[in-house]
Amino acid sequence: MDSKLSRRSLLVALPAGALLAALPRDALALDVNQARALIDKALGEVNAVINSGKSEPAMFKDFEAIFVRYADVRYIAQSALGPAGRSASAADMNAYVKAFQGYISRKYGRRFREFIGGKIEVTGARPLKSFFEVKSVAYLKGQSPFEVLWHVFDKSGKNQFFNIIIEGVNMLAAERTEIGAMLDKNKGSIAALTAALKTAG
Repeated sequence: MDSKLSRRSLLVALPAGALLAALPRDALALDVNQARALIDKALGEVNAVINSGKSEPAMFKDFEAIFVRYADVRYIAQSALGPAGRSASAADMNAYVKAFQGYISRKYGRRFREFIGGKIEVTGARPLKSFFEVKSVAYLKGQSPFEVLWHVFDKSGKNQFFNIIIEGVNMLAAERTEIGAMLDKNKGSIAALTAALKTAG
């Protein structure tokens, strides 16, 4: 299974709003400026890694640290796993979330490595129901600029992003499809899925 995100990916099976139906609508304490500032700060670190000249493994390590700092990793991992996680033990879920963290960092790290020599800049932000959408534009050498959207909330008590949409490819929807397929391949075993995630991405 190709771990790279294709520009013409057909994995956008569900709109972001459908995946967020269960979020409380009155839980937000952050505002649009805070959401934008969060992504501005995160992208400052991403851009620094992109153009650091480091090796791929070193860059992936840096991307994982950024992901942990600015993303609600547990929410993303649980959303990707879906109903299968309800019957999992706390130990199995913690191991799965940790493995998912490395997997998603490598996967999106490879996509961000395509931006070497370029940059991503925030261009705006707006409220969307129970979260905020921060718009950014990626500038790559020799290619037309394209949009990268970030969804931000404070569901866990911290301002964090929980979704990225790169050229229409919705991370939450794509990973729900990807993780579901991997779980099926491993006969529904979360432990086996966790082991597979350690080398995937």
